[in-house]
Amino acid sequence: MTESIGTLLILGAGGDLSKRLLLPGVGQLLASGRGSSFRLIGVGQEPMTDQQWRERVAASFTAGGSSGPSVDRVREESVYLQADVTDVDELKRILEACTGTPAIYFALPPTVTIAACTALEQVDLPEGTVLALEKPFGADLRTAESLNRQLLKLVPENQVHRVDHFLGKSTVINLLGLRFANRIFEQVWNRDNIERIEIIFDEQLALEGRAGYYDGAGALVDMIQSHLLLVMALVAMEPPSSVDAEDLRGAMAQVLRATDVVDVGASRRGQYTEGKLGERSIPSYTDEPGVDPKSRTETLAEMTVEVKNWRWAGVPILLRSGKALADLKKEVVVRFRDVPHLPRGLTGRQGPVELRIALSPDEIELDLMMNGAGDPFVLDRATLAATFGAGDLGPYGEVLHGILSADPTLSVRADAVEECWRIVAPVLEAWAKDAVPLDAYAAGTNGPAQWARA
Repeated sequence: MTESIGTLLILGAGGDLSKRLLLPGVGQLLASGRGSSFRLIGVGQEPMTDQQWRERVAASFTAGGSSGPSVDRVREESVYLQADVTDVDELKRILEACTGTPAIYFALPPTVTIAACTALEQVDLPEGTVLALEKPFGADLRTAESLNRQLLKLVPENQVHRVDHFLGKSTVINLLGLRFANRIFEQVWNRDNIERIEIIFDEQLALEGRAGYYDGAGALVDMIQSHLLLVMALVAMEPPSSVDAEDLRGAMAQVLRATDVVDVGASRRGQYTEGKLGERSIPSYTDEPGVDPKSRTETLAEMTVEVKNWRWAGVPILLRSGKALADLKKEVVVRFRDVPHLPRGLTGRQGPVELRIALSPDEIELDLMMNGAGDPFVLDRATLAATFGAGDLGPYGEVLHGILSADPTLSVRADAVEECWRIVAPVLEAWAKDAVPLDAYAAGTNGPAQWARA
């Protein structure tokens, strides 16, 4: 266990991530009363006075709906340092400005994060220092392994927080209660009763100015490798003995180790062309500012995996995510097998029964086949619906709480990161060789016309 965090040090504080997500999360954590007392220091290469920085912090806190004495105190005492975080002497100067044990948050591009971690090897870090890194963790399996080795030269694994804000979503956390606190689900949560699972995150948003990162990543790395495989691990894992960090993360890693792509050639990728999203005209992806006009980066990715263990062998798990699509669809869909036999005289069964768990908003639906309202021997479909209780913190507030309280439960463990890269590696290799076609789809549609939709 680390010492109590005295300073939250944000490297890359002038960037969009800090402004839109990280600082609002800090404000929410402070306003909730769940955050302990700490100092906030922003670090960036661009010139900024302490007052300008505090105004930026105040705007982000307000945007996140945060107010109160703790919020005001942290904002008023926050300072900004202009520095090159890849320079050893500059890093020493930054750490000297910290009070107590620092938590260093790398809100930086991956290459800069790696360079900064390399430079930190020549710096005497204070006892208990926590490192928090944004995805992607490396660019492939080899670089992820290299980064993990570098981090262990700096601090122990339990002081490394690989941030995946998806694990901070209240809906994703609620998967634990849904699965393990309800006998009706846990008893049927296996290959004998479940036909297939789909984990889908289709967005109506287009690139939205993220070309600098996205064009080098694409939908497969940005969403499936980084997020959806971890959601799958929560859906498919064996019951952990507790929700402590090691038990929970160990159960997730065990699932990932058993997971492989079913058929690389059956994976699919697409890239949006010009179209309309509501009233907005969307240019072709290759015409977006900052995108290489010859880019082969996919904006829609789909692949099917199988967890090769006693519980799930033979059950296809489809993972899909895309941008600039007509329908907003963010959900886990569990399709149950048909009953083996219906009594003679009951008719009208309408397709498979599904459990749908929305990743946003926090909702759940379960289909039931029931006697019809008219002819009672003709079955009708009914749907039970419920809303999950929302957490008092947003995703970044939750992960920051873990970082500042030295609780790695919602951070991604090193072996899980490497397994996620291993799983997608054959697909990335095939796509790099153009062994799988890059299909086109107009922005504002539901994907390429030739893709059959379930």
